[in-house]
Amino acid sequence: MSADGPAGGRRSWFVRDGRRLLDLDRYVPYFLTSVYNVISRGASQLYLARFGVGIVEWRVATMLALEPGIPAARICEVIALDKGGVSRALARLAALGHAEAEAAGGDPRRKLWRLTASGEALHDGILELALQREAALVEGVEPDDLEAFLRVMRRMRVNVERLRG
Repeated sequence: MSADGPAGGRRSWFVRDGRRLLDLDRYVPYFLTSVYNVISRGASQLYLARFGVGIVEWRVATMLALEPGIPAARICEVIALDKGGVSRALARLAALGHAEAEAAGGDPRRKLWRLTASGEALHDGILELALQREAALVEGVEPDDLEAFLRVMRRMRVNVERLRG
C-alpha cells in the first residue's frame, strides 16, 4: 500500500483545490464505522428496552456463552473491547444475576466468568433478535457475495492488528 491508495489502484481520495480529500463512497473505514454505528445503536436500544442490557453486555454475554469459565482478558481479546468496558459489562451482568465469577487458581484477583441460568435465558432471547436483525441486514445479498465479504472482513480483522502499534 502507498499514499496513493490500497493495492490494486483503488483510491479512496480525490483532489479538490489542490488538496486531497476522502471519497466517502470508497473509504473502507467510513463504511465499517457507519454500518457498525447504525447496527449497534439500534441493537442497543432494542436490547435495553426488551432485556435491560445494551450491546456491550450482549457482546460480553455472547463470549460467556461461547467460552464458559472465561477470564476478562480473553473477552477483551476476542471482541476487541477495552478492559474498562468489559469490566463494566461483567459487573452489570453480575448485578442483574446473569453472570458469576469464581477465583482462578485460588487467586481472588483473577476471575473466570460464566453465565447463570438467567444469563443463559438472556443470551438465548437476545440471540433470536440478533439473528433476525442479521437476516434483515443481509437480505438480498447473494450467498457468494456474502462469503466474499466475510473473507475480506476476516482478512481485515487480521490486518487491523498491525494498526494497533
